Amino acid sequence: MTGRDEELAKDLGLFSALAIGIGTMIGAGIFVLPGVAAREAGPIVVLSFLIGGMIAMVNAFSVSELGTAMPKAGGAYYYINRALGPLFGSISGMGDWMGLAFASAFYCIGFGGYLTTLLDGVVIPIPGFGSIALLPTIVLGPLVLADIQIGALIAGVIFVGINYIGAKETGGIQTAIVTLLLGILAVFALVGFFSFDWGTVTIDGGIAPLGYGEMLPGTALVFVSYLGYAKIATIGEELKNPGRNLPIAIIGSVAIVMVVYSILVGLMVGIIPYDQIDIDTPMSDVASVIFEGNLGVIGVTSITLAALLATASSANASILASARINFAMGRDKIVTDWLNEIHPRFATPYRSIAVTGAMILLFIVVLGGDLEVLSKAASVLHLVVYALINVALIVFREADVPEYDPDFTVPFYPITPILGVVFSLGLIAFMNRIEIALGLAFVLGAVAWYGIYARHETDREGVLSDYILSRSEEMPDAAVSAATAAKPSGRSEYTVVVPVSNPRTEAHLLSLASVVAKANDGVVQAVHIVEVPDQTPLVEGSEHIRRIDDESRKLMNQVRESTETLDVPVNVRTVVSHRSFEEVFDVARRENADTVVMGWGPDRPWTAGRAERPLEELTHDLPCDFLVLNDRGLETDRVLVPTAGGPDSDLSAEMARYMRDQLGSEITLLHVVDEGEEAEGEAFLTDWAADHDLENATIRVDASDDVEDAIATAARDHSLIVLGATERGLLSRLLRGSLAYSVVNEVDCSVLLAERPTKRSLWNRLFGSRND
Repeated sequence: MTGRDEELAKDLGLFSALAIGIGTMIGAGIFVLPGVAAREAGPIVVLSFLIGGMIAMVNAFSVSELGTAMPKAGGAYYYINRALGPLFGSISGMGDWMGLAFASAFYCIGFGGYLTTLLDGVVIPIPGFGSIALLPTIVLGPLVLADIQIGALIAGVIFVGINYIGAKETGGIQTAIVTLLLGILAVFALVGFFSFDWGTVTIDGGIAPLGYGEMLPGTALVFVSYLGYAKIATIGEELKNPGRNLPIAIIGSVAIVMVVYSILVGLMVGIIPYDQIDIDTPMSDVASVIFEGNLGVIGVTSITLAALLATASSANASILASARINFAMGRDKIVTDWLNEIHPRFATPYRSIAVTGAMILLFIVVLGGDLEVLSKAASVLHLVVYALINVALIVFREADVPEYDPDFTVPFYPITPILGVVFSLGLIAFMNRIEIALGLAFVLGAVAWYGIYARHETDREGVLSDYILSRSEEMPDAAVSAATAAKPSGRSEYTVVVPVSNPRTEAHLLSLASVVAKANDGVVQAVHIVEVPDQTPLVEGSEHIRRIDDESRKLMNQVRESTETLDVPVNVRTVVSHRSFEEVFDVARRENADTVVMGWGPDRPWTAGRAERPLEELTHDLPCDFLVLNDRGLETDRVLVPTAGGPDSDLSAEMARYMRDQLGSEITLLHVVDEGEEAEGEAFLTDWAADHDLENATIRVDASDDVEDAIATAARDHSLIVLGATERGLLSRLLRGSLAYSVVNEVDCSVLLAERPTKRSLWNRLFGSRND
């Protein structure tokens, strides 16, 4: 491909993205709202559209930065869930979902209005009964469905059906639709310019006969017109050169639409007095004035068809986007997988689309008579999401997330995202009580849903909570308590945590951890724990970590690349602490670890075992299984497993099976008995091997009654010993430097010590019993 061809491919990608943003925004916003908004604000409704565009522009900068940093499907939901955690992810996901449902109902009402205009006077003859209007008004007791609502319901069923069976417009079709729409609107504006009369604008003696105070309520009403730009971010993964094209498409689409809206609405209030513009079909109303004679029919028909095309495009895109949001939430276990089951024939998330469609039709029936409620309810929920997007950007920046590397950055940080939060939430104050109540109800519903369901299913923590909990000593107690309370308790992946003191020496730990993770279809989380002196405030330590973080990650990545990890995902991160021994426990709890694999030796800071917090805070019970490697070179070809039974020997058996199955290790089981009890010892060991799926292991019974000597003797023929902890407690022996078996320090091979959580008391768990 030539350089010219590559540039052309990039430009086509940009045009497609612009078409998605513009096509979604130029819908009911311009074809329906001007009449309603003009009666709300008067001629200064033009300023309402401009202010709405400027608020959208501020938010567009933040969406652009996040989109170039993380060009992922899911858009706003993905950013918020990643930065703020699943609680706010639930709010943003549910808010975006319901907001799109309200917006889709609003678009369908706009479609129904123009469809009614197009089919006005069309009747269906019924023999013996006369005739009936093609779009009649239906009265069902207290429920009255106007002809516009009937048209909207028909449109809603069609659009939901299209998404249900999987038909969707391609980028090329969307580009063609936008080009056609802009062409029709350009002709409308050009012809309308010659009909513009400033006297019509000031017919009541000024441009603000209703008062300038109505400008912001007008902005609250028309803000729904600017909801399309964020959808560009949802296709970030599919966009060519997103670092360049994504910001241009997002910011450019807002700028273009803002100019188009301002010109068209300005012309409308200068052609027909603001209080006489038709509420349902304002564009057709104005077209009937500016196009005269035969051109009048053609002009009105063209505008009506353009309105149908625009509202249909917006409604279809919104329904499609809602399905993507549900799928993203289902992937993170915030909503049930049942909702996202794929249709065996159409390959669509048909249940999600059906539920969304049912809500859209319900909104059309219940609220379809009041466009203002539908538009503002959609805006309230999206404004909440936009505010959270700006907060998410601030969190990513301030937490200094290493993988957060946007190609585009917002200007005047942090002023821009702060203004985005203030403007977004501030505009909600100019909504009516009913729209605020609807929005608040859905937000509270999302919080309740998270507490009842999602918190126990999802395992994805946000950057914010991790930032707070990893610096709990320097953070306010209220922040730590809130982060802990909102922390998800569900887990989807088996996690093996490896506390790392020196990345250059931990290859064996990563290999061992990978064996455990591979056997359980899990992941390895390698955490480089850097201990700083008590005199060093953790905030300074954190700055120190930021300075060495690049080097740390490079070292860890080099170790990861040179280590046999059995294709297991290995994630790396760095934390700073005053107490590295305690930090091992803290990391295990924060990462929801199933197993901790740690090294032991004089070169590791936690060997000193400083534990200055109360014991109740430190452990209570072990948070998970612990494997501690005394590393003298990890060779797993011949593994010795001494056992006398008990839960820690169960863990030893599991490790033996993992190494046998993953690495082909030869396993030898050792049981020590008194002289003359060889038969009983062999029977015990045979049964124990069968119970632990180790029937093919070599059985070795030692009748010397000297456990340490028996292990030392057997170790000469083996490359690794896997030893379960005794009732004295593994952590106690490590903490005090008094291992029960001195042989652990005397044998030439590596020793892996294993301890599993039990119901022993805290005292016995850490220090054993007095008589032990």
